[in-house]
Amino acid sequence: MIIVRPSRFADLPGIEKLVNESAARLSTLPSDRDKLGEKVDYSTRSFAGDDEISGKERYLFVMEDTETKEILGTSGMDTSAGNGAPFYNYRLDELIHSSQQLDVYNEVDILYMTHELTGTTALCSLSISPRFRKTSYFDLLSRSRFMFMQLHHTRFVQRIIAEIQGMQDETGNSPFWESLGRHFFDMDFATADYYSSIKSKTFIAEMMPSHPIYVPLLSREAQDAIAQPHGSAADNCQFLYREGFKLGRHIDIFDGGPTLEAYRSDLNTVKSMKRKQVKLSEHQGGLQYLMSNTRFGEFRATLANMTDGMGDVLRLKRATAEALQIAEGEDVAFAPL
Repeated sequence: MIIVRPSRFADLPGIEKLVNESAARLSTLPSDRDKLGEKVDYSTRSFAGDDEISGKERYLFVMEDTETKEILGTSGMDTSAGNGAPFYNYRLDELIHSSQQLDVYNEVDILYMTHELTGTTALCSLSISPRFRKTSYFDLLSRSRFMFMQLHHTRFVQRIIAEIQGMQDETGNSPFWESLGRHFFDMDFATADYYSSIKSKTFIAEMMPSHPIYVPLLSREAQDAIAQPHGSAADNCQFLYREGFKLGRHIDIFDGGPTLEAYRSDLNTVKSMKRKQVKLSEHQGGLQYLMSNTRFGEFRATLANMTDGMGDVLRLKRATAEALQIAEGEDVAFAPL
């Protein structure tokens, strides 16, 4: 059976293999084994309720085949974007340039550096094995986070953001970076990408100009890349739109990728989610659902077929209950696919 659960140190080889095979860059999941270990350690401390990182928790989940023990995906979220530091973006606005004497009126796109998204809940670290990308297990991997957040809503704010990787050309360079960021750094995109993955984007923001950037002064390629997702991230982008996210006015300061925004209560998973008491049964059919236990540190989620009938009791196969680590009489949370 395939489940989603909190990551642990034994998962490191599998996570590293997954990251190295991914076509998309994940700044929150560097390919360096030691840095990955730090990410898993921080997540473990977050699930353990470490007081030193209270309010700055970062949760990392893995999707695992319980029979083969293969790690098939990762997903995560930060309770507070920036984790105690400013979380920088560019906000896309407009300025009006006009002259009555010359009969000229122009609306000019402007990029303002801002950290107004600091403190929002941020989705991150979504990676999945290519053979599962266009299956219902993609829903399991991503949407189980929304169930987790709703079940433990006091740990998260209502506003959620998701930064999507921006466009790159056929050589792997970012047109946005080449036209803007590179002018202020003596490094190419790959080097800056590496530093952003092992440190943060704060160092980029500290060296970027604080005054507005006039978009028409960027190269045509950079302008076209603004708020456009990387090809390998397009499916995730469309999935989040279907879930209830919308394109905001913020873009990534690094590669110009879009930032999607939503309120947790507006998400389809949250609106359709129910809780019922489990009764074990050996016979189970019906439609496939996303379901989870209601625990925190021992959170488990999976896909299973069932029939959502009348009443507060739900019949669940013993194998599914065992995968979720729940006993008869406990609650299960579920949502339709």
